Amino acid sequence: MNKALTDEQLAAWRRDGFLYPFPLLSEAERQECLDGLARFEGWLGSRVNESRDLKWRTMPHITLPWAHKMATDPRILDVVEDLIGPDIIIYTSTFFIKESNTPTMAAWHQDTTYWGLETPIDMVTAWVALSEAGPEAGCMEVLPFANGKPHQYRHRANVVKNSVNRAAQVIIDPLDESRVEAMALKAGEFSLHHGQCVHRSGPNTAGHRRIGMGFHYLPAWAKPVGKYRTAGMLVRGEDRWGYLEPLSPPRAELEADAIAAHEMAVTRYRETYLEQEPLHEKMAG
Repeated sequence: MNKALTDEQLAAWRRDGFLYPFPLLSEAERQECLDGLARFEGWLGSRVNESRDLKWRTMPHITLPWAHKMATDPRILDVVEDLIGPDIIIYTSTFFIKESNTPTMAAWHQDTTYWGLETPIDMVTAWVALSEAGPEAGCMEVLPFANGKPHQYRHRANVVKNSVNRAAQVIIDPLDESRVEAMALKAGEFSLHHGQCVHRSGPNTAGHRRIGMGFHYLPAWAKPVGKYRTAGMLVRGEDRWGYLEPLSPPRAELEADAIAAHEMAVTRYRETYLEQEPLHEKMAG
């Protein structure tokens, strides 16, 4: 298979831990996703980010065919394969929505901190902008890898006010912010970042709703180390290891089997998070 990324892009990924922007959705495809989001919020009876049960922010690829379609889009998976190999599992996915002129933000953090996976964790997040996500709208800001390689920092959970992240976490080790870069995206574009890429985002001071979706991919050999067997969905290649509870694609929007699978997956994911949170505050920096 021909590589989707150039040698220069692969070198930048290994050195920095992020790449952007990549084109993805046509205007018709983007509208299809926004229509799907509107149907989902109609079913919820509220906006996703304002739902009383925050479980609906996570893992929409299990219950919503349009989200699964985006998660398995070859234009995303081809570049992910270049980074983590041909056997790809989507571990989780998340709506990252900030209403216009609101204080919602994310403090400096790393995605895989509380996932309870054996290191090294070779994870890729594809962050898709369903609306414009520039600096005014609170786009993601990233720091290149310190010393050109991934490093796990200590985090403290449940301390960040108005956090877009459910764990409300922040890195408590010192960071060199002299090389911060804003990953601005146009509507329909996506970015990539490594699971140990340090990133944050500011509040949305723009006049439009900032709608993003993150899809988090693991190589199928990634192994849980906690006491819970978390779930994952194979989206390319083979799973010869069987470490994660397998999930099936949704057959229809919010059908009963998919909702049950979602409940199982979200519960185990959250239990693992709660198990891991205190460990990373105490770990060596």
